[in-house]
Amino acid sequence: MRNFSLTSNFVEISKERKHIISGAMNFLLLFLLLLINSNGVSCSPPVLPVKCDTSGCAVSNAYGIFPDRSTCRAAAAVFPSSEEELVAAVAAGSRNKQKMRVVTRWSHSIPKLVCPGGEEGLIISTQELKRVVSVDEESMRMSVESGAALRDIISAAADYNLALPQTPYWTGLTIGGILCTGAHGSSLFGKGSAVHEYVVGMRLVAPLSGGNASVVTLNSSHADLDAAKVSLGLLGVISQVTLQLQPMFKRSITNVKKDETDLEQSIVEFARTHEFGDVTWYPGQRKVVYRIDGRVPVNQSGDGVNDFIGFRQTLTAGLAITRSAEELQESTKDAKGKCMTARIQVGALQSIGSGFKNNDLGFYTYPIVGYHNKLQAAGSCLNSTQDLLLTACPWDPRIKGEFFHQTTMKISMTKISDFITDIKKLRDLNPSGLCGVELYNGILMRFVKASSAYLGANEDSVDLDFTYYRSKDPLVPRLDEDMLEEIEQMGLFKYGGTPHWGKNRNIAFQGVLNKYKKGGDFLKAMKKYDPEGLFSNEWTDGVLGIGKEGVVIDKDGCALEGLCLCAEDRHCAPHKGYFCWAGRVYTDARVCRYEG
Repeated sequence: MRNFSLTSNFVEISKERKHIISGAMNFLLLFLLLLINSNGVSCSPPVLPVKCDTSGCAVSNAYGIFPDRSTCRAAAAVFPSSEEELVAAVAAGSRNKQKMRVVTRWSHSIPKLVCPGGEEGLIISTQELKRVVSVDEESMRMSVESGAALRDIISAAADYNLALPQTPYWTGLTIGGILCTGAHGSSLFGKGSAVHEYVVGMRLVAPLSGGNASVVTLNSSHADLDAAKVSLGLLGVISQVTLQLQPMFKRSITNVKKDETDLEQSIVEFARTHEFGDVTWYPGQRKVVYRIDGRVPVNQSGDGVNDFIGFRQTLTAGLAITRSAEELQESTKDAKGKCMTARIQVGALQSIGSGFKNNDLGFYTYPIVGYHNKLQAAGSCLNSTQDLLLTACPWDPRIKGEFFHQTTMKISMTKISDFITDIKKLRDLNPSGLCGVELYNGILMRFVKASSAYLGANEDSVDLDFTYYRSKDPLVPRLDEDMLEEIEQMGLFKYGGTPHWGKNRNIAFQGVLNKYKKGGDFLKAMKKYDPEGLFSNEWTDGVLGIGKEGVVIDKDGCALEGLCLCAEDRHCAPHKGYFCWAGRVYTDARVCRYEG
């Protein structure tokens, strides 16, 4: 009896100490968030993805690692600065029968899209293909090289009082990368939110049999443009893109926080009512933030700015403390601590407009009114030219900062209500189990219109982004990981969701091509433009179902990082108390659940 009593007291003391530590971390986090909001701090520029030495080259992504944590090697890398140099590079690769892949300036795709097929391959970087080629004010069309960054495209269009109506929210993407992965903003209005819907022309450098290369010019009259607009880099190298712009306009943005009660009933109507609106759901807090966002007359006063907190230069010391706090919560299984941290963090961010500003000086009140080019995307952590580590982009792999998984899927508008209802049912069985996503800005829901692109959205959809903690050790399970695994499988398999091509874990791409109505047409186009498969790799072959190996990797612990669906306990972490179980709401799911 004495031993039991001592053990019980120890457990209670440990719990009390754990929450004291969490509370202290929370107050420190709030203090750091306020510091981060200050200006005038030097920022470290992002690390470049390609590194070469005498033994060859290695390529990675902005996060410093791929889903299976393997390293991508190649024999060489080239950095063409003109279309002529690009043609020469592709021709040389074709002549040598080298596998080739294209990498962008900062390489933000999570899957292994940039890896050449084998260590004898060739990396082609678009880092120096970054010019704005022309702007035609009369037709409102702009031509840019494929390595042009979104921030530069937005700025150049604004110089002519023109605007690209839809973009992703992060300015550190290139137009080539945006198109290859089908990146988008949020809208069902007009042509929709996908950037590729505004492409009216493209110049593509494709390999030819016999060791040569040619420039293929596509425009709106070519059916193959629908294959090239979302291509995964499998048709060759995009040289130039022509975009259809609009006259510059102003927007008005107001974030409205409400209870989640009618989310599943209201989301479709909301999507069809607000041109640029999106929804952020905080399931642990049972709250939803609706972004009411639409056009207003250009003479309406306001000079608003989007300087989203998550894309700002951030104190590296603050990032290290924040990461350490979450690692502590993970190691002690402190779900309540995560919920507490999330409430404080979300409240602090919302109190300062989450980065929206009424002007360059700061946030005062809603609405935020301003020109479209200043509101559509953010990325101020890219702006530095100094190699300092006082501040950095939060996910910079050279520091102790954010390290995460991203599960992103498009769910049909006709099915989204039932999907949300199922997520609520699962959350109600473990109310603190989804607080972790709130530490990464909640569940972001954006709206995507049906597309003619072969690998674009099949129908009007809601794109849901789940960002969440990832351990530096691939064999360490996550706190309440079964919750997000069940949601992931529910969305992908029960509701037929399609993954974002530049995000997601391996299992999201299992059999994915079969979900696209024109997937077969895409394969035909790929064979037409790259008959020898020089631009494919093991990853893309697995995704498209044409390789010897799929995307699933069967090994001990593979389900912990989404490399497989667990079928046996060894796929989880039985030595740490995580075993393979059926889902609680979606019983066909197979998830790693803690049974300590």
